[in-house]
Amino acid sequence: MPLTVETALPFGSMAASDQPCLEADGLVLRPWRADDVPVVRAAFDCPDIQRWHVRRMDTDEEARLWIDRWQRRWTAELEASWAIVSGPVVGQIGLREVQLFDGFAALSYWVLPEHRGSGVAARAVNALTRWAFDTLGLHRLSLVHSTRNSSSCRIAQKSGFALEGTQRAAMRLADGWHDQHTHARLRTD
Repeated sequence: MPLTVETALPFGSMAASDQPCLEADGLVLRPWRADDVPVVRAAFDCPDIQRWHVRRMDTDEEARLWIDRWQRRWTAELEASWAIVSGPVVGQIGLREVQLFDGFAALSYWVLPEHRGSGVAARAVNALTRWAFDTLGLHRLSLVHSTRNSSSCRIAQKSGFALEGTQRAAMRLADGWHDQHTHARLRTD
């Protein structure tokens, strides 16, 4: 059955090349590596990261599987994740829910506790946003968070992601259902 619109991005837009390393105002965003297992374990031992990302890792094997899945998700053009590096790995940023047909993806991120408050998340968001729009060619990026996560709200607003609304009980976390803010940027913003 023929389509009445062309795809925003052709399939193969991601998988045709290796996942890039990105420069980010004093940071480097790079694909995860096998030797990142200890930092992944440490991140998911953090109660705040567990709270907002609903995951923990109990073994090195679980961390290895988490790292290994990113290459498969990149190749399948479904998701991507980068380690945020400033000397050591200080956090994670990723594209979720990639939809090439619609030119859309959602952003996610976390920063290790000792690096919070230093602008790491906002700088990484800005770098990935530039790449997603200017190089990959996406049309829209969204960023969602619990309305109780004021830090993520500040990062979204600081990075130019307009608050588009609140979805009631749209996010399930360990302590129950949370209302969710939806922020977004368009390539034309």
